[in-house]
Amino acid sequence: MACEALTNAAKHAAANLVAVEIEAQDGWIRMRVHDDGVGGAQPTGRGLSGLARRVAALDGRLSVTSPAGGPTTVQAELPCG
Repeated sequence: MACEALTNAAKHAAANLVAVEIEAQDGWIRMRVHDDGVGGAQPTGRGLSGLARRVAALDGRLSVTSPAGGPTTVQAELPCG
């Protein structure tokens, strides 16, 4: 998930900074990729909707926040344990 989110940021975001955070807590692994780019990522687009399907197949959740003008945050939560 992180690899795909980083690739999307590199290709589309025109970002100066991209951060990846991963934590395990309360039976979940949470991964967040945040960039300071132009925003406007569409969760229903081909790449992000495919990522959402893969996360859902593992009983996880995916959220995307990407207003026009940025920033963009993609967060995946996967059950662990």
